[in-house]
Amino acid sequence: MELFTPDFGLVFWMFLAFAILFLLLWKKGWPAIMNMIDKRADLIDKGVEYAQQAKDQLDKARQSADRILAEARHRQADILREADHMKDQIVEQARQEARSAAQKEIDSARVAIAQERKEAEKQFRDQVSLFALDIASKVTRRDLSGDKAQSKLVTDLLDEIENKN
Repeated sequence: MELFTPDFGLVFWMFLAFAILFLLLWKKGWPAIMNMIDKRADLIDKGVEYAQQAKDQLDKARQSADRILAEARHRQADILREADHMKDQIVEQARQEARSAAQKEIDSARVAIAQERKEAEKQFRDQVSLFALDIASKVTRRDLSGDKAQSKLVTDLLDEIENKN
């Protein structure tokens, strides 16, 4: 039974060893452990603080990116409006130029038609007068074959000239 009931000397030396070990740990070990725990807690706190700062910076960056994106969309809309306006101006200017060119062509065609018409009228008059002269010469040759007829024609013409003046 001695195994189960320790001796007083053994208990005393075990208690003394435990007390010395406890005092050594209390003076040297416990502050070192607490120091390491404090350092670890500081490191965790700094990590949390850095994470919070990173989150704040990320939020600011997102807000800035959203603002820049909104500005870019606004600028894009302005550019598209301006491009549409310029397109309308270019189309209208092209229409005006086309109308102007068409009007010039029409005016040119009218002038050409008028000149062709005058030329045709002149040619027609020339041909009519040639025909009339040809007919008149044939008629006068037949009528003026004698001296009497010729002198009568000359006197009639002179009388007409005198009556006009």
